[in-house]
Amino acid sequence: MSVNLSKGQRISLEKKGGGGLTKVRMGLGWDAVTKKGLFGRRKAAKDIDLDASCVVLDEARNELDAVWFKKLRSSDGSIQHTGDNLTGEGEGDDESIIVELDKLSDRVQTLVFTVTSYSAQGFSEVANASCRLVDERTGDEVARFDLSATGPHTAMIMATVFRQGGGWQMAAIGETGQGKTYKDMTEMIRNVA
Repeated sequence: MSVNLSKGQRISLEKKGGGGLTKVRMGLGWDAVTKKGLFGRRKAAKDIDLDASCVVLDEARNELDAVWFKKLRSSDGSIQHTGDNLTGEGEGDDESIIVELDKLSDRVQTLVFTVTSYSAQGFSEVANASCRLVDERTGDEVARFDLSATGPHTAMIMATVFRQGGGWQMAAIGETGQGKTYKDMTEMIRNVA
C-alpha cells in the first residue's frame, strides 16, 4: 500500500516481512496547465519540458555522480534514467530513474532527486506534478509526493533517499528554487542532503 507523503515526511524503505528494497524507480509525472480562452473555450497548453535528475552524494555532501538527460547511466551502472520526455504528454510517469540500491558503492550516502524546467516555465504552468517511489521488483508503489506547489519557481528538490542505520530511508523535500538543470541547484542540493 502506497503512502502519500507530505513535505518533510520520511519513510523507511524496509519491506514488510523484513529486508529492504533493492531496486526502486523514482517516477516523475506532470501535465501542462490548460487555460480558458475566449468565450470559455479551452486553450491548448504549451509543452513543458521538465527534467528528472538524481545527484549522488557522499557523507560530506560532495557530488560523486549525477544521472540526468545528458548522462542517462551512472558511472557504475547502478542508476539508469529511462529517457527525456520533452512535453509531459502521456499517462503515468513521464520520466523515471531506476536505482539498484544494493549495487551502490558504500561511499554513497544520499541520492537527491530533482526536477527542473528546462523550458524555463514556472511551476504555475504545470499541473498534476508528482513523484512516486516504486518497488521495481514487484511494481508496487511505495510512496507518492504531490509536487503541485505552484509559483514562479523553475526547479524543485523532490525527495532524497539516504542511508540510515543498516537500511535506506526516503524523505519528501519539496524545496523550490530556480534552474534549468540540476547544476543550477548545486548549493541547494548540498544544503538539503
